[in-house]
Amino acid sequence: MTRNVLLNNVDHKDLRIITARGAEYGDDVMYGVIVPSEFRNVQAHFPIVFQKSHDGTSFQPVALFGFREGQNLFLRNGHWDAHYLPLALERQPFLIGVDGEELMVHLDVDHPRVGTTHGEPVFLPYGGMTEFLERINSVLLTLHEGLQSTPAFMAALLEHNLLEPFALDIEQADGSQHRFTGFYTVHEERLQQLDGHALGTLNKAGYLFAIYMAVASLSRFRDLIARLETA
Repeated sequence: MTRNVLLNNVDHKDLRIITARGAEYGDDVMYGVIVPSEFRNVQAHFPIVFQKSHDGTSFQPVALFGFREGQNLFLRNGHWDAHYLPLALERQPFLIGVDGEELMVHLDVDHPRVGTTHGEPVFLPYGGMTEFLERINSVLLTLHEGLQSTPAFMAALLEHNLLEPFALDIEQADGSQHRFTGFYTVHEERLQQLDGHALGTLNKAGYLFAIYMAVASLSRFRDLIARLETA
């Protein structure tokens, strides 16, 4: 349950945000939504896969952190065990509100990161923005722009039939087998078969680099499985 309000330096002058990472702050998630502009950073640490919407009409890219609901293999003793934190996680508990053409920062006041005694201050003593809030503003804007452009990126992947479902058989620590399914990856063979015109069109739109980053990220499945074995 969320309770979103417009952030301001009067009502929230003493606001502090806890930036530690843990299940108690909602970080016990199997995946996080990402946008194509962050694929380069994401692929260095996490597999990039694609999730179909509940109504089956669209897809969204996500970074995998685990293999079952509630499992995040990158949580280690109150910190994030990777050099990159996806924007959708970093922005919490803030979000963008839209009023006409104006973008405004909102705050989920019921989020467990929100308080007044611990964490990063949001405003300076006389009402100015802290460096922390300036970073959050940048994160929110990048995320907002990325989410606006993602549907066209996904439409291009579907136009060229570049998504395929996949299954991964994983051996648990107790020796039992678990089949991981429900997501899609880039179909490498179809990507290699695209002609020059199709590749040029994807490149001109700025999509080709992100597609290759998604393909490169699949090597991170080995790292994710290794984390599972030592969890």
